[in-house]
Amino acid sequence: MKNLKFTLILLSSFLAVNFSSAQTIEDGKKFLYYEKFISAKNAFQQLITANPNNEEAIYWLGQTLIAPNEDKDIEGAKAVYQKGLAANANSALLNAGMGHIELLEGKTQQARSHFETAISLSGGKNVMVLDAIGFANGDFDSKNGDAAYAIEKLQQATNTKGFKDARIMTDLGDAFRKLGDGGTAQRTYEAALVMDPKYARAKFRIGRIYQSQGRSQEAIYLQYYNDAIALDANYTPVYWVLYQYFYETDVVKSAAYLDKYLAAKGSDEPNSCFLNAQMKFAQGLFAEAYTSSDACIGASSTPYPNLYGLKAYSAFKLNDSVNAKTAFDLYFQKQKPAKIGARDYFTYAVVLLKFPGNEALAGIYMDKAVELDSTEIGKVTMLKQVASVYEARQQFGDAADWNRKIIFVKKTPGKNDIYNAGIDYYRAKKYPAAIEIFDLYAQKFPDDIFGYYYKGGAQAGIDTLMTTDSAYVTYSKAVAVGEAYPDKTKILSLIKGSYRYLIIYAANKLKDKELALSYVDKALLLDPADVELNGFKESISKMSATRPPATPTPPRPGQATVSSNGDKVTTSADGTITTVSKDGTTSIITKAGKVTTIKNGVTTIVENGKVTTIDKNGKTTVVQPPARPGGGQAPPPTPKKK
Repeated sequence: MKNLKFTLILLSSFLAVNFSSAQTIEDGKKFLYYEKFISAKNAFQQLITANPNNEEAIYWLGQTLIAPNEDKDIEGAKAVYQKGLAANANSALLNAGMGHIELLEGKTQQARSHFETAISLSGGKNVMVLDAIGFANGDFDSKNGDAAYAIEKLQQATNTKGFKDARIMTDLGDAFRKLGDGGTAQRTYEAALVMDPKYARAKFRIGRIYQSQGRSQEAIYLQYYNDAIALDANYTPVYWVLYQYFYETDVVKSAAYLDKYLAAKGSDEPNSCFLNAQMKFAQGLFAEAYTSSDACIGASSTPYPNLYGLKAYSAFKLNDSVNAKTAFDLYFQKQKPAKIGARDYFTYAVVLLKFPGNEALAGIYMDKAVELDSTEIGKVTMLKQVASVYEARQQFGDAADWNRKIIFVKKTPGKNDIYNAGIDYYRAKKYPAAIEIFDLYAQKFPDDIFGYYYKGGAQAGIDTLMTTDSAYVTYSKAVAVGEAYPDKTKILSLIKGSYRYLIIYAANKLKDKELALSYVDKALLLDPADVELNGFKESISKMSATRPPATPTPPRPGQATVSSNGDKVTTSADGTITTVSKDGTTSIITKAGKVTTIKNGVTTIVENGKVTTIDKNGKTTVVQPPARPGGGQAPPPTPKKK
């Protein structure tokens, strides 16, 4: 008898313990509310194990699997609902759950079919089913879903007799926010707080409305977040948002909120080791971040992939390219492709460029980074950085290719954008590409000498024997544009360089002594002390004035030549050069150095530094020349960035 009594006591104790540890639907929903996904999953799974036909537990288990903002287990939730529907095809709640999965998969028609089936099966009056449909469609963090449809179903739920569910009322507020009606959303959240004054989620959601409006509302949304904490100090989502919010602006506050988040989340945060190591990185403790992330990897049989990324970035910050590359190699192997961002591709590409032989892979990753970046400034910054790497190595052809991409990324590329690509092609002696870029420069900035000067230089680089007049025509245009500058001090080397080619072409190719000397004299007006120009004058003066009987390569004085870009250049017998551009602009340069430009009815005359402008109405404006700079030999016209 004593033994029997003892056995009964033990059995009673065992049943009491199991009864007290048994989870309920409300327990699981509470875990889900606090985003304790591991505990919520265990609670619902325990209920399903006890009763495989518990459709409510099955529904909430599926919701738990897709609840995280990252790493949603859509396939897992889908399997849960499919198994539940296989056993009970007429479950309205599980049909609504399956519709939610199909929304996440982008299958909107199939989702709507499941939602309507759920409504039909429940008679359109089941509050839980209506909420499940409304919640699936009203999630403002999801790109899929019909907000108006969500509002319709949720209003049906909230209009039922005796309704007082703050959670469903907050779901309705979410749907209004997804619709873009922030005012009604806020009023709905406030109505939820009337139903349950301690419902921190509603207060938190109001804060999110104001945060979406930008930093100007900072004081308001931070107050709502603090109010949410005051209502419920265990509500983890608000700590997470504040931790992220201050991560790059106030690392001390960020670290404090991370500590509160981890304390509230407890063992339900599987990546706490990573988060603590990441905070070391945010604090600038890169060596500690590296060793901490390495320790986290070693402590787990299935390390969080982000740990390899953190280790890679820490090594990168420490200028440890070898370990950075090793860690990035592992990160790209283990991370889901969808979670690899623009900065990851960019930084890995920069690291790869430090190791010869990886240029092709680095290029692929850099292109991917540019593609993923949503801002023009972000794309341009990345392209400039990789171009600078190649420029530092004096691999100008590769640098030019990356600088060229900037031209097509920017909506309105500027002078420097086009110039940088062109000058790198010029330095690399990729003259056809340089001609293409500087021709674009000249088209966009026709009054700027740089485009014509370097285009002429590239043409001369191809035609070293002067078999065509392409460079001659382009340099003539460069001279015409350069002489029109009121202040030539900054472009003096470019004008003289252009004249230099014209002198050599006239003397050696055209065998035209007078024309060559006219170019020399014009150049000397700019810099009378130039040693090279004076040498040219002395040498050319000794040339025979007799020209060979054969017809020289055009343009001859009095004849017109049309360049490849459509400019028409005529050289008269007295040495005057007349250029007519495709846009109708006419430039006339006399032997004495007088430059007359006629464009859009406005005439500009430059003579001995004095600039005279005559507008369409005949109004004349005269600007006297500035003091001539000191003498001395000008530097040769070498490629220089502006």
